[in-house]
Amino acid sequence: MKILLTGANGYIGMRLLPQLLKKGHEVICVVRDEKRLSVDFSTRKKIQVIEIDFLDEGSVDTIPKDIDTAYYLIHSMTSSIADFDEKEAMAARRFNTLLENTDCKQVIYLSGIVNDNKLSKHLSSRKNVEDILYQGNFHLTVLRAGIIVGSGSSSFEIIRDLCEKLPFMITPKWVLTKSQPIAIRDVINFLMGVLQNENTYDRSFDIGGPDVLTYKQMLHKYAKVRGFKNWIFTVPIMTPKLSSYWLYFVTSTSFKLAVNLVDSMKMEVVARDNELQELLGIQTHTYEEAIAMAFKKIEQNLVISSWKDSVVSGQVDEDLEKYIQVPKYGVLKDVQSITIDDDQKVLDNIWRIGGEQGWYYGSWLWKIRGFLDKLNGGPGLRRGRTNADKIFPGDALDFWRVLLADKKTKRLLLFAEMRLPGEAWLEFKIDKNNTLHQIATFRPKGLRGRLYWYSVLPFHYFIFGGMIRNIAKAQ
Repeated sequence: MKILLTGANGYIGMRLLPQLLKKGHEVICVVRDEKRLSVDFSTRKKIQVIEIDFLDEGSVDTIPKDIDTAYYLIHSMTSSIADFDEKEAMAARRFNTLLENTDCKQVIYLSGIVNDNKLSKHLSSRKNVEDILYQGNFHLTVLRAGIIVGSGSSSFEIIRDLCEKLPFMITPKWVLTKSQPIAIRDVINFLMGVLQNENTYDRSFDIGGPDVLTYKQMLHKYAKVRGFKNWIFTVPIMTPKLSSYWLYFVTSTSFKLAVNLVDSMKMEVVARDNELQELLGIQTHTYEEAIAMAFKKIEQNLVISSWKDSVVSGQVDEDLEKYIQVPKYGVLKDVQSITIDDDQKVLDNIWRIGGEQGWYYGSWLWKIRGFLDKLNGGPGLRRGRTNADKIFPGDALDFWRVLLADKKTKRLLLFAEMRLPGEAWLEFKIDKNNTLHQIATFRPKGLRGRLYWYSVLPFHYFIFGGMIRNIAKAQ
């Protein structure tokens, strides 16, 4: 079967792709930037990739005519606070238009559970997209989910940050709102189960796990699975704005996502029935089982995707290509070089940088810089990295974004997403003479940018020098 997978580089798309290939389907991945498709070489050979920006009328718009099914996994909630609903509607309408000249029989859309007449902006947008897709000349199957729990999911990472960092919490009253969490494994099973299943055509289904819990109960159960206790006190005085700031500073979420999440957390999201579960014969996992499975993936370093790798989790726009050419003029640089003995081991050290590994020197200084960045509205260090030893272009790496990660040419190029009075790049490369080069490039914006660079120059002297020496140690 030939399947079109939109949002292929997103959290759900990256989980669904290997399952589709495992079943022997021919998969066409739709992404905005082919260079950002974070799959290994063997997977890349099995798929076809096309670039389409559904928000850009001028982008490439060729979709193979003979597709059988399309997965619609596009959303814009993390991209803005004000107009993400308009963007989602625009993308859905263009998707319908592009599919008009294909043989597509079915479109599968992952939406959100809508229980209340007065919906949050997020859930209202999802329902609007659903209505738009129903107007297409194909059979539509809609799966409506609440909180999705899995390694790397935004909900899981937020709960994880709150519980691991705050044993005592004073929380807003929305923590008493009920939800029905579902394991990412179950979501994928449902997405696979409705594929070309005529009993699901032109229908919408709620999907959820077996537990209906308040957010407070979810926080307590997380602590139970992890083997510790937490204490949560609810107060009615925290406004949505204060709640958003609370999530932003304590967790790894962006402020834009925090605002939209808080808006939705006031609404109950409970599945109305389990009709699809009975139809497909799927046995869902409990919330505690979902948490345990997520940590098993983390411990085995098998996290396939993370919401934090989304470009909009940082500060740059979606066109990473324009940053990949490091400027030569009007810039300030710190250049370090050192001769190495074992280039492969040093390359492995470079590929492990950031996240749990840290930055090889002055860890406390990096943490302070991350904290200051967070206070200033940047991502800080809390995004970490998805995988301990694998890096793909487009990945988030603490407060950097990976522009280039090429082991063949032995080069890693990062672009800073921290709040700066200018633009910054950090590059590592090993030349043919077994010399490791570490180059920090800063393009200042006006006098303020230059003052910033010279004010941190003493710290750069120690940090960058110590960093390259420790990376060069082939251990």
